[in-house]
Amino acid sequence: MSTILEIDKLDLQILSILMQDAQKAYTEIAKQLEISGGTVHVRMKKLMEKGVVKGSHMEIDASKLGYDICAFVGMFLEKGSLYNRIVKQLEQIPEITEIHYTTGRYGIFLKIVSRNTRELRSILNDKVQPIEGIQRTETFISLEESLKRPIRILQESELEFI
Repeated sequence: MSTILEIDKLDLQILSILMQDAQKAYTEIAKQLEISGGTVHVRMKKLMEKGVVKGSHMEIDASKLGYDICAFVGMFLEKGSLYNRIVKQLEQIPEITEIHYTTGRYGIFLKIVSRNTRELRSILNDKVQPIEGIQRTETFISLEESLKRPIRILQESELEFI
């Protein structure tokens, strides 16, 4: 279970701005919040050291690169104790972009991105399902991603600066 860290409103404001645009320069953030660029830099360094910020990434439109299929796979495990061993093997499959340990119906829930249904079938049949300890899988193909957003870390009234 994670520990909630002491983070003040200024930290949250900086994070909110960067969550909207991770490429925004610290000097621009400083002007927006009426603080020094050094303050933003120091605050971000502290948030990284505490593990609040794990890094940044570029989000691409995979379909524009030929990856037209996004699928979610629910996995039934023979035993929950096999989870760590199975995850290590799943991590070796590059088309798997997310792995979640879940409660409820499935032991593991995956996100797979592939070029087409033929490639998806090959990934499932040749790479995923042969892993020992996976009892069976259920696959759901996403027809459209309608919403993807970061969590809201400030209330609406605290977002006036953005």
